[in-house]
Amino acid sequence: MEAVQNIIHFILDLGATVMMPIIIVLLGLALRQKFSQAIRSGLTVGMGFAGIFLVIGLFSTNLSPAAKAMVDNFGLHLDVLDVGWPVHAAISFGTPIVPVVFILGVLINIIMLTMNWTKTMDIDLWNYWHFIFAGGLVMYKTDSAVLGVLASCITIIVVLKLADYTQPYVEKYFGMPGISLPHTEDVGWAPICIFLNKVIDKIPVINKIDINPQTIQKKFGVIGEPMFIGLVLGSFIGFLAGYNSKGIIQLGVNMAAVMFLLPRMSRILMEGLMPLSDSAREFLNSRFPGKKVFIGLDSAVVVGNPSVMAVCLLMIPVTLVLAAILPGNRIMPFTDLAGLCFCLLWSVGASRGNVFRGLIISTILMVFILYIATDIAPVSTLMAQKVGFPFPQGTLAVSSLDGGSHFIPYIIYKIVAFIVP
Repeated sequence: MEAVQNIIHFILDLGATVMMPIIIVLLGLALRQKFSQAIRSGLTVGMGFAGIFLVIGLFSTNLSPAAKAMVDNFGLHLDVLDVGWPVHAAISFGTPIVPVVFILGVLINIIMLTMNWTKTMDIDLWNYWHFIFAGGLVMYKTDSAVLGVLASCITIIVVLKLADYTQPYVEKYFGMPGISLPHTEDVGWAPICIFLNKVIDKIPVINKIDINPQTIQKKFGVIGEPMFIGLVLGSFIGFLAGYNSKGIIQLGVNMAAVMFLLPRMSRILMEGLMPLSDSAREFLNSRFPGKKVFIGLDSAVVVGNPSVMAVCLLMIPVTLVLAAILPGNRIMPFTDLAGLCFCLLWSVGASRGNVFRGLIISTILMVFILYIATDIAPVSTLMAQKVGFPFPQGTLAVSSLDGGSHFIPYIIYKIVAFIVP
């Protein structure tokens, strides 16, 4: 198992920009693509991911200091620190069930595809940490590795089914044909978001309000373009952070750049994926007429949607207000404020880009996320201690907004905690 774990860590350490091209090339060759075509597709996908992560890095680098300044301005003093998804990922990869979950995860996906129990082929291996996190919560709560692995397996099955269920939204609204998003931290909320959107459909007056980048651009012309929306919202965040005029302008321009560049990086990614999708369709039609397979990817491929980014920026002050006023909340939002687009993207997907509805649904979701993040803080802190996470000075408990957004793992965790106290 140690040898398997070393191999897995070596692959993961390559990063998505290296790992994904290799996977795409191997899949292309397996689907009878020419070597030159497979190489081109793989490299194009790698460049697309590199571009997406560079722009997300620009987003986080500029937004994180603003988020910290807003926390200070709001005067929040809560005892659970939001250490962010990167720390939770690192903690998850430090748990002893990593190799078992990886092997079983791949086998479960293959079996489900073979038996027509799913259409999603999850090639987003790096985000297997989501499944490991689910198992870690249960393992450290019950002191049982077997129950932890079982929780991971159940999470994998449910997430693959939800990825199938939400694929039409990914294709029709996000413009990603043949792609699904088996991303645990967001897809678990999709049925709730779809339900809440239907509830809003029944509310007079409110159900007529439709605010999205397309209608704004149509009404206001060039001023309504996504980059101008980014400029306005970025400047607004800078103002709330207490920045001077220089800082406000800089943050506004950088957010405008993010809104402008991310969709273009996603198009580069799709340029590389489409040949693979076409080859997969032809291969399956020749051998299994009528069988469909979706390529499961990181939700990073859709977070560049202008409505998603707009809702993400608007939710930063909303999240801080909720953290301050919700009774019983203990988590101080910090690191993951810059990554809300991952946690809340289905509030926008379910409402088909309606920023107004997306903001309402996201606010409801954030109440749950804050309470879940608070509730898992003890076991999250124990996980961090077990893998030797260096706690910031004065910090006694850690969790994250991203951890609080893992809805399916949380349900499994609570069920097991009830059965095995």
